[in-house]
Amino acid sequence: MSGLLDLLNSPMGKQLISGVANQTGQPENKTGEVLSMAMPLLLGAMKKNVSSPEGAQGLMSALSSKHDGGLLDNLGGLFGGGVDQSVMQDGAGILGHVFGGKQANVESALSKKSGLDVGSVAQILKIAAPLVMAYLGKQKAQSNVSDANGLNTLLGSMLGGQPKENQSLITTLLDADGDGSVLDDVAGMVMGSNKKKGGLGGMLGGLFGK
Repeated sequence: MSGLLDLLNSPMGKQLISGVANQTGQPENKTGEVLSMAMPLLLGAMKKNVSSPEGAQGLMSALSSKHDGGLLDNLGGLFGGGVDQSVMQDGAGILGHVFGGKQANVESALSKKSGLDVGSVAQILKIAAPLVMAYLGKQKAQSNVSDANGLNTLLGSMLGGQPKENQSLITTLLDADGDGSVLDDVAGMVMGSNKKKGGLGGMLGGLFGK
């Protein structure tokens, strides 16, 4: 089982970061920074969504039909002439579904943390979302996942590429006040303000190897 940070550190991950950077016109190091924060948040939010039967069913059917992992088989083609508009629209749909009303908070928080403008962060997220879904679809097929429990376990193991302290912090981040609301306090938390300040700095430091 390949964790998410393994993906970003792999040759495919480097190609992915480079392609997204070219598409958005942003430096690769900044793009990599945003992706290494955004991807665990996307997976963590999906993990929360599959805790409801409807959420699990919706994600299973999306992975079985559209998001089977094929997108990752031709990254050169995906980024070759610029990312296709249909992929961006798909990404926008995934973000709306996964983050719901918290999407603007997430974009704003990642913008402040990375130093990139919100528009660029939004673009990076739109490309990252279908890629995360494709990666999840590939892992689902390889692991023969066929139900919500299997999907939950798979998402957990993909997030397991994070160091242990980061893993628990990502979980905390996604529902800071324990009310079941996805990404409730992300904006404040990613900025390292509000409660759990010290811990979050550790999480981001761990993600970026600083």
